[in-house]
Amino acid sequence: MLIGYARVSTKDQDTAAQIAALENSGCELIFQEKASGGRWDRPELHRLLGQLRNGDILVVWKLDRLSRSLKDLLTLMDKIDRAGAGFCSLTEVIDTTSPGGRMMMQIVGTFAEFERAMLRERTQRGLDAARKQGRVGGRRPKLKTHQQQEIVHLVNSGQKTAADAARLFNGHPATVSRLLKRKRAS
Repeated sequence: MLIGYARVSTKDQDTAAQIAALENSGCELIFQEKASGGRWDRPELHRLLGQLRNGDILVVWKLDRLSRSLKDLLTLMDKIDRAGAGFCSLTEVIDTTSPGGRMMMQIVGTFAEFERAMLRERTQRGLDAARKQGRVGGRRPKLKTHQQQEIVHLVNSGQKTAADAARLFNGHPATVSRLLKRKRAS
């Protein structure tokens, strides 16, 4: 039996193109998931692996839909092999039911891991360059600078408790606690 696996990384992405390709390749059963390929805790993938039987073939649209890590990819291939099943990637034309296909899968997996490492390196360089220019990534502060100053004044003068100040500015008490701790440290 041909069993398909379609995965996207974020909730706003769509598996429709992958599913169409898997259906066109003859997959009788398709598992789909919205989770990062770098994560190991993907329930649908584990459900699929638990269903693999001797002679089945796991089919993916592209190798990186299965995993972005060579180590995880090799672990998955071992699980597939122990189930007596094969693996097929439609885009890279990899079919592990043959020795040449198994070799190609390992080579392509190595390149996928290399590409992921390069992406991580480029992202880190971009973040470092942005910091040098004074830009800071991450979430914007919930409280504006003048609100932070007002909270510190109200709490330090004893006019309000930290919890009261949080309610007054529609913030979380932990946010106010972190703000006060930061101000005391500086």
